[in-house]
Amino acid sequence: MTEAIITPASHSHTHHDHGHAGHDHGALGHSHSAGVKDERRLALAGMILTVFLGAEIVGGLLSGSLALLADAGHMVSDVLSLLMGWAALRIGRRPSSTRHSYGFRRLEVLAAFVNGSSLLIVSIWIVIEAVRRLLNPQPIGGGLMLAVAAVGLVANAISLLILNEGRESSLNMRGVWLHVLSDLFGFAAAILAALIIMITGWVIADPLLSLIFAAMILRGAVSVVKGSAHVLLQGTPADIDLDAIASDLVHTIPGVQRVHHLHAWSLTGNDRLITLHAVTGAGEETGEDRDRILDAIQHRLSDRFGISHATVQMETGLRSDDHPCRLSPLPGQVHHADHDHNHD
Repeated sequence: MTEAIITPASHSHTHHDHGHAGHDHGALGHSHSAGVKDERRLALAGMILTVFLGAEIVGGLLSGSLALLADAGHMVSDVLSLLMGWAALRIGRRPSSTRHSYGFRRLEVLAAFVNGSSLLIVSIWIVIEAVRRLLNPQPIGGGLMLAVAAVGLVANAISLLILNEGRESSLNMRGVWLHVLSDLFGFAAAILAALIIMITGWVIADPLLSLIFAAMILRGAVSVVKGSAHVLLQGTPADIDLDAIASDLVHTIPGVQRVHHLHAWSLTGNDRLITLHAVTGAGEETGEDRDRILDAIQHRLSDRFGISHATVQMETGLRSDDHPCRLSPLPGQVHHADHDHNHD
């Protein structure tokens, strides 16, 4: 959806009346049904891991096993990550308001950032602990370790299958999925290490496999943190080239002489929003001409670049360049006095 703001030759860029009547920003880029399905996936996976967590705590208390209780502490972080992801989706479905005009969908990205950051911390802790155990090997009960790891592997495998279909739907779901996947790899490594220890007595197999496991977690966690941080900082989506958009609009839409002050961002990582100024000449255009140009910009942004939500400020006159953008010195100010309009 595109909105227009018409300004005369003499104007100030600091005055923008961006009315968003009729928009539901909370629904951008993510369907209601998809969000509900993701909620159900997170809830079901969370219940499975919670049951396993409860059984692990009871088993640890009854047996006096510190290993079981320590692993239960790690499982708490997984359950909390699922709960946080579920809450972000739930709250994100609330409608937008005058105070939160974009709704609450960005909570998903914040949850992904927190989940990714926690995985970074976990992976660093694993590396430190693994190095410590390599330098000072400790006796490990392979039988108990194998039993706990086997049950944990099954619980996490079921949860991962539940979450697998929705892992690409949002950064939030990917962060939670990665959390569960990291545990799955961890339990698999623990099973392998337990078998090696039981057969050979080689206790350093545990820290060695833990280092490999930590490297796998670290790679995925960095990806989630970078992606979510980019969205939170309102960075330009990776598939959007502002210079290319400005040049394309100038060359394909008759009446557009220059496009500047482009800003593109995403609310959730899946949607695309843009604001821009389009200069149309020295004021000779009629209202119908400007409506035609605005409509052409709207369709071009949607059809060519996949951007369905745009706020366009249409400017008349040659003095528009006298007022640089006060938000940031962004590039993307394309000016072609004489150009051909090629339509595709």
